[in-house]
Amino acid sequence: MAVRRADRSPFLRQPLFLQIWAVAALSMAMPALHALVLGNVALFRVFSTAGTLGLVAGVMVALARSGRPRNWVRSQLLALLATFAVLPLFLALPLYHGLGTTSFMNAYFDMVSAITTTGANIYDDPARLDPTLHLWRAQVGWMGGLFVLIAAAAILGWLSLGGFEVTSRSQPGRAVLLEVQRGERDPRLRLLHVTARLAPLYAGLTALAWMLLYIGGDDSLVALCHAMSVMATSGISPVGGLGGAESGIAGEMVLFLFMFLALSRLTLSGDTAEPGPLRLIRDPEFRLGLLLVVFVSLLLFLRHFLGAWETAPQEGVLQALRALWGALFTVMSFLTTTGFVSDAWEQSRLWSGLETPGMILLGLALIGGGVATTAGGVKLLRVYVLYLAGLRELQLLAYPSSVAGRSQHNPRIRRSGIFITWLTFMLFALTLALLTVVLAAMGIGFDQAVVLAVATLSTTGPLIEVAGETPLRLIELGPAAKAVLCAAMVLGRLEMLAIIALFAPSLWRQ
Repeated sequence: MAVRRADRSPFLRQPLFLQIWAVAALSMAMPALHALVLGNVALFRVFSTAGTLGLVAGVMVALARSGRPRNWVRSQLLALLATFAVLPLFLALPLYHGLGTTSFMNAYFDMVSAITTTGANIYDDPARLDPTLHLWRAQVGWMGGLFVLIAAAAILGWLSLGGFEVTSRSQPGRAVLLEVQRGERDPRLRLLHVTARLAPLYAGLTALAWMLLYIGGDDSLVALCHAMSVMATSGISPVGGLGGAESGIAGEMVLFLFMFLALSRLTLSGDTAEPGPLRLIRDPEFRLGLLLVVFVSLLLFLRHFLGAWETAPQEGVLQALRALWGALFTVMSFLTTTGFVSDAWEQSRLWSGLETPGMILLGLALIGGGVATTAGGVKLLRVYVLYLAGLRELQLLAYPSSVAGRSQHNPRIRRSGIFITWLTFMLFALTLALLTVVLAAMGIGFDQAVVLAVATLSTTGPLIEVAGETPLRLIELGPAAKAVLCAAMVLGRLEMLAIIALFAPSLWRQ
């Protein structure tokens, strides 16, 4: 019965990418209404025209493709790639025509950065953009975060990809081929059920963050953009960061609490935690994330504290507490690949007179957040698995003949999952090295090339402004370098393992 209902629905019968295209076209109504309320008729026309034409084009393509048989598994994997690489061509139209003083390549780069939740700021002057365009950038990032959550639960988890391969019994990309052949499951209904469960929760939490930030003193637009950005871990801000927000430390505390969602999302990755009411405390991702946040924050605080003790020992306890808070917030922000920097982070640097090593922030972003969250990076679960594998090798040095099961510490982690985790890590490292070499060959300094490679592959765009000794202006890069960075952001969001699974011969034979 469920499959018949999906077959009777004209919308569900369409390819996933056309459904996403239609949602993106309809979403342009929000910035159009915002521009109309502000009296900006030109921007209202830009967004309303782009949305209408996009919706008409989507309907025409859907009618032309109606009745064609398709492989739903392959179609969904291709839709993931097209959403992050092709859809920004459409999303960039209102930004390009609304701004009027930028190239289409810059607009496309900004939309790829937003929808992949990277948040690389190519327009470093916030005053250059109209408030409606700021809203559009944050909204695209928010929609990209929601799509990542839905895709992780309904597609990647189903195919044992995106971190789910650690605990899955199937090989990556082949988890459901037999089920699809037998007609036991309909991927369209699974996608619909996951969307119906996650979208209201995601929107409700965003509204709650918006309300708390607004009560804290932020302007309505700033509060909304920051709420969208923290939920999507995009780090997009209409005022150039938290330093321009009016909510101060109270607003940072609100954002800090919502960042915990990117450490472990058990509603999507329940197979990574033990069952029971204490599953969050027992979750290896959550525990490892907390350990990193506390340990790294204390190290940074002690570094600044010792520096301040040597230069200005008369400073009070209040300044020390602000430095500790700045370290806690910023470490959590970059571990979850959000990229917001606490206002106290800069004050702690001035307090001690010491620069904070950007390598620490690069390492945190590389680790990333939890599986099936909007965070990027290698993911905490994979780091935990590599730790268990290293611990096992150390045990073999003392007891060479010892025999262990799948894992002496977490029986849910399978032996094949450890191998695939190591393979994923090596693919990530090789991609990072190759991207660094390519960027350096284009004339970018080696240090800046490393920062750009890490920032794009880990989807942590604000690293570009914070991690390097001298911030690199993305708008000054050539078109070829921007195209490479766009490809890196898409690759970092999808992960190399999913790209390899997309071209698996067994998938294309179906």
